[in-house]
Amino acid sequence: MNFEIKLLAFNAPGARYGKESITVNGLDYGSSSLRRMRVPLRVPGFLLSLTLLLLFAAQTQADISFNKDIRLILSENCFQCHGFDHNTRKAGLRLDVREEAITERDGVRAIVSGKPEESELVRRIFTEDEDDLMPPPESEKRLSDHERELLKNWIAEGAEYQKHWAYIVPERPRVPLSETIRNPVDGFILARLQEEGLRFNREADRVTLARRLSFDLTGLPPEPSVVERFAGPESDWSYEQLVDHFLNSPHFGERMAVYWLDLVRWADTMGFHSDDERRSTPYRDYVIDSFNSNKPFSQFTREQLAGDLFENPTTEQLVASGYNRMNQVTGEGGAQPKEYRAKYMADKTRNISSVWLGATMGCAECHDHKFDPYTAKDFYSMAAFFADLEEPDLVSYGRGSGIFFPAIQLEEDINEKLDEIEARIEKLKSENAEKDDIRQAEREREKLRSQGTWTVVSKQRNEPRTMRVLNRGNWMDESGPEVQPAIPEFFGKIDKDGRPDRMDLANWISSPENPLTARTFVNRLWYLYFGTGLSANLDDLGNQGEWPSHPELLDWLAVEFMESGWDVKHVIRIILNSQAYKQSSLADEEIVDVDPENRLYARQSSFRLAAEFVRDTALEISGLLTDRIGGESVKPYQPDGYWADSYKSVGNPHIYRQDHQANLYRRGVYTFWKRTFLHPVMLTFDAPNREECVAQRPISNTPLQALILLNDPAFVEAARVFAQNILSNCGPAFDQRLNNAFMKALQRQPSPEEKTVFMELLEKHEQDFRKSPESANAFLNVGEYPVQPQLDPTELAAWTSICRVILNLHETIVRM
Repeated sequence: MNFEIKLLAFNAPGARYGKESITVNGLDYGSSSLRRMRVPLRVPGFLLSLTLLLLFAAQTQADISFNKDIRLILSENCFQCHGFDHNTRKAGLRLDVREEAITERDGVRAIVSGKPEESELVRRIFTEDEDDLMPPPESEKRLSDHERELLKNWIAEGAEYQKHWAYIVPERPRVPLSETIRNPVDGFILARLQEEGLRFNREADRVTLARRLSFDLTGLPPEPSVVERFAGPESDWSYEQLVDHFLNSPHFGERMAVYWLDLVRWADTMGFHSDDERRSTPYRDYVIDSFNSNKPFSQFTREQLAGDLFENPTTEQLVASGYNRMNQVTGEGGAQPKEYRAKYMADKTRNISSVWLGATMGCAECHDHKFDPYTAKDFYSMAAFFADLEEPDLVSYGRGSGIFFPAIQLEEDINEKLDEIEARIEKLKSENAEKDDIRQAEREREKLRSQGTWTVVSKQRNEPRTMRVLNRGNWMDESGPEVQPAIPEFFGKIDKDGRPDRMDLANWISSPENPLTARTFVNRLWYLYFGTGLSANLDDLGNQGEWPSHPELLDWLAVEFMESGWDVKHVIRIILNSQAYKQSSLADEEIVDVDPENRLYARQSSFRLAAEFVRDTALEISGLLTDRIGGESVKPYQPDGYWADSYKSVGNPHIYRQDHQANLYRRGVYTFWKRTFLHPVMLTFDAPNREECVAQRPISNTPLQALILLNDPAFVEAARVFAQNILSNCGPAFDQRLNNAFMKALQRQPSPEEKTVFMELLEKHEQDFRKSPESANAFLNVGEYPVQPQLDPTELAAWTSICRVILNLHETIVRM
């Protein structure tokens, strides 16, 4: 084998790569290939040459893993024409099944085990004849030199296939522990780091750890008193106690609910057509309470999918069953009921497969999945589980929008009282006694109802609807075969006499025999606390997904999750108590160069807070935050006319009626979620409209975000109230006031350089406002919270500017 090493500026230890390349058998590999080959580059140049020789020799001579090295190449470049979907299969060739790939056709075989020189696949990927080249040029796909070599060497080794990793029931792997490493997470992470010649980064300082835990577990900055108790000179809290403190906070459920509501596409409106309001806030309260009470995830699953199917279901279980009604619906007069019934069923199938299975079953709505073993029949068989739901095809507006249930903070006694009053009304009517008595009873009933709300819940039909496979998803084509409820065929079947129902589906989803649910959930927990999943594709664990960076760790966490009784907080504790989690996110440049995306976890990640938490943080720092848990959605400040272009139906003018007083300062999780006109602050900071399941929000960095932090009424008002508190509670000295502001916002003292910058800024703004008192007054009158009259307007306006800058700091809105 011929190696040619090209090294540029590699004579000194610690040299960075980016201009080097390597040629193996005449094939050139650039720096991106070297990253994939895990080349340790923290060595002198003369050692690097030897290192590269050994690594590339090992890559070509060692066993190649189908799942790790080959599957994604085939899936990305070949399976669309030579995969699972028989409708688009070319030349009758399947490359996703070994028996098919090695079968002789017209005198040739795509793969000849151990003989790449006789394999048609190898000839086609290396040929220079564009008529024979695979993938064909018109596909706009192209294999790299490295990928072609991998395929060739894999065939030379015997072309062994493996079942896709995510479809194998996870087993608990051996944990690589030692005397110094006792946390299983650390055992797996450190073992991989050592393979790469790396080690854990230093531990973050205790203030950073307190802020990180607070943001991760509550979505809020920590109280200075909490930080002092953990990080102060007289600290009496261990790290483990701090973890439990935040896990036991009632705000933990709110933080987790934000993510769950993204998954189940919860919103306050219907979505389609005029996007009218649909009341379902008790479901949000149910989610918050479930996470706070650490309800087993298996029970959480059953209650949402089949809460109405429990024997004598509780109010809470009925509210939970509202999950089945979270899809977009329409009440448009010209809509075709049958068409929208098909849309609703397809939406439910897409969502349940995304939320619980990390699967893209939606790709099988019109044809068999091109990459994964889901058939169109599987898609409609899954949809058939929801054919028993009593729900209108076209909803009416207001309280008539489907089936509603009165619930006052999920209190059973309220509903019992309502039942008693209803019975009394019926009795009075049957006995003809007086109209005044009936009216009095009805007034009592309405008084109870007015204290609560209405919410969509599930209700089982007497007879399930007929479900058929829709040819290419065409709702007008009834020629497809009828299907009964069933899980995807390659997973087996539900063992039950008679027709399986949603409870059977929920039981299968949360069973140890299902290989996907536990992996999907713990992978998403890892994402919440490290910024990326162990498998980066949070909504696709299939063939188009990513081989996990630490597959043994993912399986260990999945098995631990199931064997703990689906205990969510238990798994979170394990992750957060690891040394991997406690690392500093500030790493040496060489570590960043070796692992730019932090997939090896030799450091922590830093990322901007979610949209809701950016505003929550400003409100908490200012002292404005209303910390009441649960309740109806609220409407904070919003630009005038923002809803002007929304469709206005009869009786639904879509007027935005802003809330006042305490409701103005409620957490973002309670902000009214209108799908077609998402609140501008939410939209700007990358919140989804919740039309579909979203497992990972994008994180953008735009000038508009800075403008919102500086100028949006909510943030200007927060800065002013923050300044009022500083001026009212601190002495006149600048240092004391700035120290107080920094401690409240960032839980640290400002540096000398920062003091100088803020002093100059304060002097400038004081001068400007003294020259223009009317500007100061206009500035201070932003927002409804009253201005303290005893404070000097010029001084308050200047300090408001200071606080506005503090709320805009990178450190304020970024979890480090």
